Amino acid sequence: MTRIFGHYVSIEMLLLWCAETALSFVVIYLLLASGSGGTHATIDREALRVAASLALAIGCIAPALGLYRPDVCVETRRLVANSAAVGAWVVAMLALFSLLFSVPAPGWLPRALLAWLFSLLASRAIFALVLRWDLLARRIAVVGSSLDWARAREAVSTRQGAFFRIAATIPGAEGVEPEALARDRIWGIVVGASARAAIPPGDLIRCKCRGIRVFNEIEFRERQLQRVELGNLCQDWLAYADGFSCGRVQDGIRRAADIGFALALLVVAAPMMLLAAVAIKLDSRGPVFYRQERVGRDGHGFMLVKFRSMTRDAEAGRGPCWAAERDERVTRVGRFIRRVRIDELPQLFNVLRGEMSMIGPRPERPHFVARLAEVIPGYRDRAYVKPGITGWAQVNFPYGASIEDARMKLAYDLYYVKHRSVFLDLLILLSTLRVVLFQEGSR
Repeated sequence: MTRIFGHYVSIEMLLLWCAETALSFVVIYLLLASGSGGTHATIDREALRVAASLALAIGCIAPALGLYRPDVCVETRRLVANSAAVGAWVVAMLALFSLLFSVPAPGWLPRALLAWLFSLLASRAIFALVLRWDLLARRIAVVGSSLDWARAREAVSTRQGAFFRIAATIPGAEGVEPEALARDRIWGIVVGASARAAIPPGDLIRCKCRGIRVFNEIEFRERQLQRVELGNLCQDWLAYADGFSCGRVQDGIRRAADIGFALALLVVAAPMMLLAAVAIKLDSRGPVFYRQERVGRDGHGFMLVKFRSMTRDAEAGRGPCWAAERDERVTRVGRFIRRVRIDELPQLFNVLRGEMSMIGPRPERPHFVARLAEVIPGYRDRAYVKPGITGWAQVNFPYGASIEDARMKLAYDLYYVKHRSVFLDLLILLSTLRVVLFQEGSR
């Protein structure tokens, strides 16, 4: 893992993205240059312009649709589904480029698509062989108790099992021997909480001098799982957290970006929102919009606006409750607009009013905030930033309808609070396309 603006990114996925984007450019350029007529200089300029623009566009949309998620790379079914989605998008992009640029060669559109798909399949086949032969697997040793070993195995297997392999488990009482670790080609060691007091700092420093990385268990799990470990939080954890800041300049930049994005989306989505409003009105009795009190930044309440997706007075006689799968309160139109997230679009007005941001933890109802804060440590810490329409928890974890689900989503929310940056915000916005397209977590 490497850090880009404070966010941990898989170096393997980053290198794969660079290689495939470059390969896409080369393949499309050669195809266009070899199949076009005209002078050599004209061919080169035109082919370079089209190939560079198209490869860059592919390089942006492919990560957004999940092609560079480690779990997708090792699951054939999800890889095929995500590749098909990128392929469909490429068809649309190629059609657009054929209109914008004068490419004289007939039939270049299907040939370019086939060439891109072939280059993708070839690169992924090579990558699969590399993973199968463990050429990318880094050997790590875990020092501590059996519980520490189990937690390290979970961190490795959950997200990037192909990139790390636990080559040794060492009881904390035995300490570490840098020479032996170096002979065993150990890339790094993970020191569990139970072993930190028992290992002399000098041994760990000698490991670093031999090129062996040293991680404490909390840091290693946060890097691998990209979420904060709630069980290890102390009361002042955020005050000393590396990367957390909310200065006036940053807030001003975010506010300007929020206003720009919200206005642009309202213009683009206006026809869709009008159709949704008409469909809601025709489908069931009740208002088009649904207003509900939510908790915002610093615990201040505000009225969140959504398209109504449930029957009128859905909570009458039962009080506040989470939505369930196949919830009987959801209307026919409501089921569709919730699936494709159209019901969230009116929250753009909350963004314009400054009550929400485009990116941030989802705003929760006061009833659930009070209830969850009693049983989940650090739950109120998510309120140090503005709530958002989409967030790190939404693109990494499905819809939650239990205290345990709320605990897991909080782990992702606090990771965002701790590491938030423009880069992470952009990554979340792109990943939201995948969530909407594949209907992940909708209810």
